[in-house]
Amino acid sequence: MIKTDTQLETTIKRITWFQNQLAHLRNTEPKSVDFHASAKGFIMEIDRMQLEVREHLSLHPSEIKEAA
Repeated sequence: MIKTDTQLETTIKRITWFQNQLAHLRNTEPKSVDFHASAKGFIMEIDRMQLEVREHLSLHPSEIKEAA
């Protein structure tokens, strides 16, 4: 769970890094079956982090402090 703005920024940077890695893999992997096998993990991690970001942004800062 993201609890601070610093953690939010770090998670957003990680999402961007994973997306860039996936884009690179997409353009360099010659076989689609190998791309799909490799991409699955990247996509799952991006989805997990995006969910954390959405959950964090849906809460008011006072609600985050209460949950801690």
